[in-house]
Amino acid sequence: MKIKSYLAKPFAGIVHKQLQRSIKTAIDDQQQILNNLMKKGAKAEFGKQHHFAEVSNHKDFTQAVPIRDYEKYAPYIHKIKEGRQNILWPGTPIYLAKTSGTTSGAKYIPITSDSIPNHINTARNALLAYIAETGNADFTNGKMIFLSGSPVLDRIGGIPTGRLSGIVNHHIPSYLRKNQLPSYETNCVEDWESKLDSIVAETIDQDMTLISGIPPWMQMYFDRLMEKTGKKIGDLFPNFNVLVHGGVNFSPYRSKLMDSIGKTVHTIETFPASEGFFAFQDTRDQEGLILNTNSGIFFEFIPAAEIFNENPTRLSLADVKVGENYALIVNNNAGLFGYNIGDTVKFVSTDPYRIIVSGRIKHFISAFGEHVIGEEVEFSMKQAEEKFDARIVEFTVAPFVEQGEGKSYHEWFVEFEKMPSDLNAFAHALDENMRKKNIYYDDLISGNILKPLVVTPLAKNAFIDYMRSIGKLGGQNKVPRLSNDRNIAAELEKYMIK
Repeated sequence: MKIKSYLAKPFAGIVHKQLQRSIKTAIDDQQQILNNLMKKGAKAEFGKQHHFAEVSNHKDFTQAVPIRDYEKYAPYIHKIKEGRQNILWPGTPIYLAKTSGTTSGAKYIPITSDSIPNHINTARNALLAYIAETGNADFTNGKMIFLSGSPVLDRIGGIPTGRLSGIVNHHIPSYLRKNQLPSYETNCVEDWESKLDSIVAETIDQDMTLISGIPPWMQMYFDRLMEKTGKKIGDLFPNFNVLVHGGVNFSPYRSKLMDSIGKTVHTIETFPASEGFFAFQDTRDQEGLILNTNSGIFFEFIPAAEIFNENPTRLSLADVKVGENYALIVNNNAGLFGYNIGDTVKFVSTDPYRIIVSGRIKHFISAFGEHVIGEEVEFSMKQAEEKFDARIVEFTVAPFVEQGEGKSYHEWFVEFEKMPSDLNAFAHALDENMRKKNIYYDDLISGNILKPLVVTPLAKNAFIDYMRSIGKLGGQNKVPRLSNDRNIAAELEKYMIK
């Protein structure tokens, strides 16, 4: 046994015991975090404006602090970008994490000296929890690849600014740095396809044991390796045995990724964001991710149906129920309070508190009152894929509103790796799955308001070409599963199979 794997096991045991203790004290820990946030946050401008010094419990907090999304936080962020101190949190953020995808363009999320341990330690704990449960620490001896954004940071208001994955790259422990690939120089390449070629060149003859990234971009990496060598990934990297993923639901990508590898490897699912590292997979035996209840974040949960209400119900962890769909609200030690991150979650367990990510608030279809969410379309696709022995590369769904005679419908744009033998039967099964998952959609079909969904097959690499065309190929970017308009659909029509 080599030294790294030898030392990793007792360290993993210590962290695992700490995790088990925090599972039992989750409610008390959440209350203590809220108290600490109010005490320290009261020293900053936001806390003074919202009377943090007078908040003693969650009810007080909900009355003092409204729910906000990034657009409503923008005036505070603007002050921080001007170099002003003590705005959202005492002092100045040590980083601004730059993300995209809002109506106001780029988002700049503060990361403070108090909040950075949440990002770094949780990533570490996810790996250590895996080691503690499986006993497998061999991957620490080989090369590990983290498909991430550039670590080159700009400065805004004197604050280092860049992608979260690039920021975290600066905090990889020294004992793992020698195992890390790609090189710093390659990681700094902005163009994804040029970067991918360099990653392939640097890793193709290495002893790769762990690969981490967003599933569609890991698949691109695997595809490029197989094109170059003619070998499955498991043959190319015989000691590769751990795949770490996050950012999107893994289910639609699992089959093709495992086929590319040529064997089944262990997977570790994570739920990181610029606003915090919220949850991670702590066991192989149970569904869901353990909520990170003792890491500087106080969580709130709003029933998803109420998220656009003026005064929605705001629940603390003690009040949540299994199976309900909640909008996740974050309060953290980077100065975000009542912050709607845009994700929805469901609890699959409350002892311990485990969640699945069920979708995005802004990614839905309700053009006809059906409010279809990501979890529903992904489940329906998975069932149809398995029934017809098809294989999906990627898909997205949009409404088609009929302007003339005829009925409106949902259009599913699908890039198949393996087409079903009967596309009409596949579409019918997909529609039946959706009707079982969403009663509103079922009502619209049975009421003859909508006609059954339509599957539109797309050419090979359609989604890659689309992402390239809008300048979002690679990195942390992904195609939304659902859109409530035809903007993405209009572009994807260019790639339809005639």
